[in-house]
Amino acid sequence: MIPKKIVITGGPSTGKTSVINKLEELGYYCMHEISRSITLAARKQGIDQLFITDPLVFSERILEGRHRQFDEAASVKEKIIFMDRGLPDVVAYMDCFQKTYGDHFNQTCRNNIYDQIFLLPPWLEIHTSDNERYENYEEAIRIHDCLQATYKRFGYSVYEVPKLSVESRVRFILQNLIDAS
Repeated sequence: MIPKKIVITGGPSTGKTSVINKLEELGYYCMHEISRSITLAARKQGIDQLFITDPLVFSERILEGRHRQFDEAASVKEKIIFMDRGLPDVVAYMDCFQKTYGDHFNQTCRNNIYDQIFLLPPWLEIHTSDNERYENYEEAIRIHDCLQATYKRFGYSVYEVPKLSVESRVRFILQNLIDAS
């Protein structure tokens, strides 16, 4: 049995981590976001914001890490795996901030297909910035639009998750899973 790979994505401060944590609490297998760990590792090397300092290096590391997660998912003995972001997120961010990248980014996205995408929209009331999350709310809106456009460009139907309580968002996701039984 190859598990269904379900992506939970969205711009900064949309509640992705809370949703992933709740799904995990309910017993679902979840793969967590890797960008914070890459940012923190770069800080230990004296680079404050790797995405700003060297967006291509940062994005290569994210692409490699998410590709590893995608490959690891095939060996998980579960019906469903929820993933905090997917490979197309890397392309979306690069496009959103008008950064150049090699075609292997697009090729990696085309060659590694997820089963379903849930997009959490920008939400002003929960938006915050911190040491790893530096985007303001206007950038969060732009990132959301880029994520939506990028996933659609790669042929995905994108399910937008309503701005509700964490429990209600999780219920929406679970009720809208396609053929995950």
